[in-house]
Formats: sequence, C-alpha cells, structure tokens
Amino acid sequence: MVGHDGVGIGDFVLLEVIDKDHFMQNLEKRFSGGCIYTYIGEVCVSVNPYRTVNIYDQEQVNKYKGREIFENPPHIFAIADSAHKVMKQQGRDTCIVISGESGSGKTEASKIIMKYIAAVTNAGGQQEIERVKNVLLQSNAILETFGNAKTNRNDNSSRFGKYMDINFDFKGDPVGGNISNYLLEKSRVIYQQPGERNFHSFYQLLFGASDSDLSKLRLKNKVDNYFYVNQGNAASVRSISDRSDYKATQSAFRTLAFSDHEIDTIWRIVAAILHLGNVKFRPDNESVKLDDPGVLDTISGLLSVTNQELRRALCERVIAAKGEVMAKTHNEAQANYGRDAFAKAVYDRLFSWIVQKVNRAINLKDEESSRYRQKTTVIGVLDIYGFEIFDVNSFEQFCINYCNEKLQQLFIELVLKQEQEEYQREGIQWQNIDYFNNQIICDLVEQSHKGIIAILDEACLNVGKVTDEMLVEAMDQKLASHNHYSSRQLKPMEKDLKHKEDFRISHYAGKVTYNINGFLDKNRDALFQDFKRLLYSSNNPTVKEMWPEGAMDIFQTTKRPLTAGTLFKNSMIALVKNLASKEPYYVRCIKPNENKSPVQFDKEQVLHQVNYLGLIENVRVRRAGFAYRQRYDLFLRRYKMISQYTWPNFRSGNDKDGVKVLMDEQGYSDDVKYGKTKIFIRSPRTLFSLEQKRSRMIPGIVILLQKQWRGAICRRRYKKMKAALTIMRVYRLYKMRSYFQALQAIFLNVTSRRDFGKSLRWPNPPLVLRKGVKNLKAIHERWRAWMIIKRIPQEDWPQVRYKVKACDALSNKRSYYGLSRRWEGNYLALNNENSDSVQYNHTINNIKNKDKFKKVLFSSFIKKTNRFNKSADRALLVTDTGVYKLDAKKLNLMKRVLSIQEITGVSCSPGTDQLIAIHSSLGNDLVVALEPRDNQDRVGELVGVICHRYFEVCGRELSVNVNMHFQCKLGNKSRSVKIELSNEAQSAMFKKDGQNVLYLLPLQNSNNLINTKQAMQ
Repeated sequence: MVGHDGVGIGDFVLLEVIDKDHFMQNLEKRFSGGCIYTYIGEVCVSVNPYRTVNIYDQEQVNKYKGREIFENPPHIFAIADSAHKVMKQQGRDTCIVISGESGSGKTEASKIIMKYIAAVTNAGGQQEIERVKNVLLQSNAILETFGNAKTNRNDNSSRFGKYMDINFDFKGDPVGGNISNYLLEKSRVIYQQPGERNFHSFYQLLFGASDSDLSKLRLKNKVDNYFYVNQGNAASVRSISDRSDYKATQSAFRTLAFSDHEIDTIWRIVAAILHLGNVKFRPDNESVKLDDPGVLDTISGLLSVTNQELRRALCERVIAAKGEVMAKTHNEAQANYGRDAFAKAVYDRLFSWIVQKVNRAINLKDEESSRYRQKTTVIGVLDIYGFEIFDVNSFEQFCINYCNEKLQQLFIELVLKQEQEEYQREGIQWQNIDYFNNQIICDLVEQSHKGIIAILDEACLNVGKVTDEMLVEAMDQKLASHNHYSSRQLKPMEKDLKHKEDFRISHYAGKVTYNINGFLDKNRDALFQDFKRLLYSSNNPTVKEMWPEGAMDIFQTTKRPLTAGTLFKNSMIALVKNLASKEPYYVRCIKPNENKSPVQFDKEQVLHQVNYLGLIENVRVRRAGFAYRQRYDLFLRRYKMISQYTWPNFRSGNDKDGVKVLMDEQGYSDDVKYGKTKIFIRSPRTLFSLEQKRSRMIPGIVILLQKQWRGAICRRRYKKMKAALTIMRVYRLYKMRSYFQALQAIFLNVTSRRDFGKSLRWPNPPLVLRKGVKNLKAIHERWRAWMIIKRIPQEDWPQVRYKVKACDALSNKRSYYGLSRRWEGNYLALNNENSDSVQYNHTINNIKNKDKFKKVLFSSFIKKTNRFNKSADRALLVTDTGVYKLDAKKLNLMKRVLSIQEITGVSCSPGTDQLIAIHSSLGNDLVVALEPRDNQDRVGELVGVICHRYFEVCGRELSVNVNMHFQCKLGNKSRSVKIELSNEAQSAMFKKDGQNVLYLLPLQNSNNLINTKQAMQ
C-alpha cells in the first residue's frame, strides 16, 4: 500500500499531524531514502533526484500497468496509468498538469509520461499508431532544441510553456495530437545573464554542424565570435553534448517529415540571427551607418533578401501618412533597438512555425478525423513554468506568476469540486474548509478596465510619450485600495521598494517585487512593419510563409494588434477553460537544492516551493476530515484476511455488509463513515493498524497459496505427462503398425526370390523401431542363410562355416583360396594324399589319448623354415586344441608347436603360392609352405579353420594379414619374409637373405608366374 511503504509516509494525507514541520520531515525522509515520489491523494509530488534512478524500465511499466493507484509504491507511472485508464474505460478526457520551478524536473516528468503511454499502447503493433508514437516522442527533441536553454538553475530549462493534447482511439491507442506553446522567452535571444546560455539551437549549430555546412553559413565554431551567444560565458556545459544533440535534432526533423529545404532554412535563420548580433551602428549626422557592411551581405544571403532592403530596414523606418510615404532615419539607440527587436521576432516566429509544422505531422489527417470523429478521447499534458522570484523580476516573471495564479486557482477549485462531488455522491456531510482563494489576485491582474494588464494596455494605446514611470503612477492611482498591491508611493515605509520603478504583488506563494522598466516595450512587442515586408519579400518560400502580414500595402490601415500581455491573458483563460473540461491529474515537481546535488536537501528552498505550490493546503483540502476512502469491493479484497467472517470470501451479504462486519470485529466502527459505494476512515492510525494486521497474515496466506498452487501445477503437469505418454504410446503403435505393413508389402513373395530378399530396400524405420530394425535385419539374414544352407547336406555344414570365415578374412585380398572345391580338412588321412595313412591314423590316436583333443580340423604336408634358416619337410596337424608338427616320413609326433590361445595372427600372400605364417605369442612363429599332392590351394582352408576355431575358443576375430612381404618372429627375432620369382629355383623353396627369409617361386610354373606378378602389381 502507498500509505506506508517503509520510508516515511507514501501519502501525505495519512500524516497524523498536518503542518509544515511534519510535511517537511516526511518529504526529506523519503528523499534521503531514495523515494522521489510521494502522493497527496491522487496528486504526485516529485523531487528531482539529480541522478539516474533505475525505476523506469519495462519491468516497472508492467508493474503499474492496469493497477490501482494505491496498490504499488508512489510513482509517476501510476498517475499516467490512471489518466490513461479513466480515458480509455470511461471515455472521458483527462489531463496531467506538471508544474514546478525551473530545474525541478518538469520536462523529464513529461517525457517519462510520454514514454509510459507509448509503452502501454499499440498492443496490436499497427504501423500507423507506431508512427504516431514515434512522432510524439521525437517532437520533444525539436522543441527542446529551439525552446530550452541552460540557466543558472537548470541545464535544460524550458523557456516556454507547452501543452500537448494526445488523441486516442476507442482502443486507447494514440492516433494524433496537437501542441500549444506559451510565452517563449525571446529576450534570451539577445541577452543572457552570466552563467547562462542562449537557446540550445545556436550552440548545436556551432558545435554540431560539419565544417562544410558552417562554411556555407559563413560561421565558425567559435562562440566568442558572436555577441548574441557569448554574453553568459557558459558555452560549454558538462551535461550537454551539442554535437550528439544536433544529430538527434536532424533525425527528429526527418521523422516529422521536414523537407531538406525546410531544415536548411531553419539553420539559415539561426545563422542569420547569430550574424545579426554582430551588426553595429555608428552615428552619421542625423542617421547611422554600419561598422561592417560585409555582415549585411551574409545576413541578406541567408534570409534570401536584397542587401539594400535589409540596410534600409535596419537604418530607417518608412511611415505612411495622409497618402504620403516618408522615410525616418534611426539614431544609434533606435537602430540597436530595431536590430534586437528584429532578432527576437525572427526567432519567435521561427519557433512558432516549427510548432505548427510539428502539429501538421501529429494532427489527425482528414480521413482519420472522419474515421475517429466522436470516437477519440484526449489526454492533455501541461508542462509549464513554475512560480519565479528573481533578484530583478520583469514582464516575463509577471506573466509567468500570473499563469501560476490561474493554475493554482484551477487546482484548488477542481480539488474542492471533486471532494464536494464525492461527499454528495456518497451521502457524507460536507465540511467547509478554510483555504486561500486567490481569485482576488487573478482579478488584480486580468480584470477588465481595472486590472494591471488593462492599465498596461491603456498606457500603450495613449498618444504621446508614455514612460514606465507614468505607468507606475497610473497603477498607484487605480490600485491604491487593493490589499495585494503596493508600491513605494503607496507605502513609503517599505524602503526596499524603489520610487517609480518597483511595485509589489502579494501572490499566494509570497510577495514578489517587479521592476517596471521595459514593461511597456515588452507589452507592445512592437516590430516595425518594414521588417515584416522585408521578410515577406524573401525569395525563400519558407521564410515568406512565416510573415504573411508583410503582404499588406503600406497605405493599408489595420486594427491595432493585441498586446503581449492581453494575448497571454487570453491564452491562459483558454487554457484554464480547456483543463477545467477534463479530469485532472497533477505532478508537482520540487527542486531539492541549487547545487544539483543528489544528497543535499535545502529545507528553506524546498519549503518555499511547498508554499507556492500550495501542497500543505492541498493536503488539508484532500483530507477534509477523512484520511482515507476506498470502494467497498477493493477495501474488502485487501483486508478480508484479518477477519474470520470475511476470509476467504464473505457470503452473508454485499461488499458493504462485509466491510461493516470486518470493521465491527476489529473495533474500528467509531472511526469510520459508510458512504454509498465507499468507506471513509477518519484517522491514519486506523489505516496503519489495518495494514499491520494484514502484513502479519500475508506470509501465512502466501505459503498456503504457494502450497495449493504448487500442488495444482504438479497435478496438472502429471496429467499432461500421462496424456503425453498415452499419446506417444498410441502414436508409436501406429508408426510400428504402419512400418510392419509397409515391410510386409515389400517382402510379400520373398521366398520365391532367388536372393531371398537380399536386394530388397528396407523402408526407413520410425524412431521407435530404429534399434529393433537391426534385430529384424539380423533375423532376416539368419533366415536367408538358413534358406541357403538347408540345401547343403548337414555333414558339409562345418566346411561351410570354415569357408565363411575364410571369405571374411581373404575376400578382396587373395584372388583364390579354394572356395569352389570340397574342403576335406584331414587330408593326411586320405590314401590318395598320404600312402602311409595307417601309420598316420595310429599317430593321431596316440596324440588324442595323450592331449585329449576331439577332432582333427586340418592336416597337410608342409615345408618349413626355422630360425637357423634351414628348411625341412614336415606334416602340419591342426586340432581343436592346438597346432602340431609331425615328421613327414614316419609321421611321428615331433612336438606341439602352440595352442589355439597362443595364436596371435595369420599372414599369407595374395598369390596362388602356399606360403602361410602362423604367428605365436611365444616369439617363434610357424612359417611354412603347404605341399598338397594335387597342388590344390589349401591356404584359404587353413586360414578358415584357424580363424573359426580361434573365434570359438577366444571369442574374438583373429587378425589376418595378406601381403607380398610380412614380418614374423623366429627365435624371438623379427624377420621379414618376401616372395620372389627365380630362374634357379626348380620348385618353391626358402632361402636366406641376410637376416630375412626369401620364398622363391620357379618361373617355369606359369600359374605361379602370372598370379604372383598380378599380386605384386
């Protein structure tokens, strides 16, 4: 709740004691605690923090969007949201009035409100609405460039009043707008106090434009060269980057559809004013001459007028009387006055033209006006000067303070009106409130025939020489009986007032002394017609457009124009009437110190602002006997948890009955009044007590809600997961069924195919079957193998297994390895291979009884070589347990060379020779050449037998190396075995080659020759 947010009191209405001391203590406490916003009901008091505060990001926007003003800590976003919400939901025009003295943060506050409105609108992302939002935001950059300046109080002070109407459609999105400007401080164009600058536009041009652009304008980026901008000696400001601001202004010009010609004309006019400040005159008899005629050429070129006409307008004045035209030359003082008046008028007219151009960019177009007619609502944003009291107060301060009097009068009247209407609606008896009604001061200034402006206008209309002193005398005569006006003539004892120079007005914010010097000239705001005709005759159409009154004939008589004071009075009356027709919201800006310090709180200065803003009086009016009021439904929703009868829901009547039950149970009935739709609480203590009780209950409620919500989330998540699993299961079954149907169609007649489906392409499996399809393919392969192998007699199955292993090891490596013939395996048991097969079988039986092997897998005559490079004829025997070596003649066992587990690999050549090496882990490999009697290639059979048995015993594949030369170990020494062809060899034989072994093949054997050469190639 805003009333008590931990740092002081968030709403001044809830203060126990309402006086200056308690008000200031609370304001200082919140400023020191980093809380720059405090409410007075629905009025936001904003203290300039003079530092960057991170409270305006998107997270904060979301926090305040669509919420009630009391739900979150005080913030300017809440005011903007309330104005937008009332406008959108109730279709009522609203306005936000931002006021405060220079440097209090009014301009920043208006920009923050604009950015918030831009952030919460156009949810549909419509391009036109986005364009309007961008134009509204970009218009600030242009208006600040030409209407803001650095003062001793503020580096970016608005030197004009601005009121912006933003049009919204029925959805609450911005569709257009209109800007009104008030009383530009054009005297700043020709004069600045020490420490101050002219308008930002001059310095942006000098420091931001390129050298080539400056050269075209006959300028140099040296401020000291130009009198109109060097008087304050403050060209460089730490907080301002004129170069980057110039780029931003140029970008904003293009966003608002300014043409290149118009942008160029604007900067040419600014440059012309800079050069105009350097025009100097010297007496020449009864007229004047220019010190530097060259400056005139530059100015005339920039304004697209002739040099001669410009010289004539500056040095003399044309008067038409009785059908005759006369030229009246100026003296030096008159020439200087005319030059300065010309400079001020040109800049003022430029600024007004820019505002009109901006309005053309943001106004509703004709087709949009017809589409949105009677559907648009408006939010008005008023950013206007605050009350000013300087050491020397002139006509500008008089107008500004009159403006604040009018706004204060409106403020009090609207607040009182709102309070009275609310009391009447709710049936609560209204209590009269004593407050200072400043209508008497407004009448002092604006009353017809009797007010100061009327007296001032009368003096300006008089024929003859009327001086400022005579004006004071006239005011003394007509206002002598007024309690809020005084002068030295009327009150001789007030020594601080100067005779015939000063007069004093007792404003609602305090007494202000005004110096009368310059009042008449500033009120007349006269500009010689010669200058108007001069600029209307310009060859630049944009310059000509700015001065339409220059088209009048010199003999044409016109009605005397309204004075500056009357124009300002009329604009203020119209502004107040406009604001009174809208639902008002207020932002009161306060400047905490003059040093722009983020920690200093100057009590005297702040109290002065509190007084002239009427904040304490506002608290008293808002309080009106009751510190707090709220709708029954919202009040019950906030505090229902502190009563057992209203928690969690009150079901024994309406909201009003529930609130009564709650307050009766808590014992607060004597401190409240019940309206028709709202409860009114008299004492802040009651509200704080309710808040404390609510705060004690909230943690338990939060834990309960968290528990229930977490349970609900988990149950919802479980149901979703269960549903997802069901969907996944059904979907998987569907995909599996679809896949098997497709597979069935492909393999429908697979048994009649020659390859039993080997060439058929399997469909892409779904994710659920990717692993299973591997098993299906394996099953198909086994089935296909069975379909092939079942044609083979069962007794031949072992040799099929050996052939498969041989194929795996030698395929694409050895051209021939005996797949086409029958593999007998135990060849030495055959009579046609071994004539002494009986002895062989006897030896086999003896070995079987001794080593307990079960079967002879392979046997053959061989020629072997050993570590001594000696070759010998032997017989090779491979059983299911190991490899044996027999004597070739007697067929007796010589030794078991190695067991199956001791075999590490097999090497052979790619040719048709019978060379093979069985590698051993014992370091002594068996290098042999098979010598079958029928010369059949049995290397493949031996490789298949050894690989198959090795896989059965060891469970892994045996390494097989096929090459023309390979490494082996004989006697634990590494040897290289090579195959070569030789003329000397009559038969295949081993031969020593140093430390290596050669296996020589005879050339006479054509088969060996062809196959070996092919293999070697």
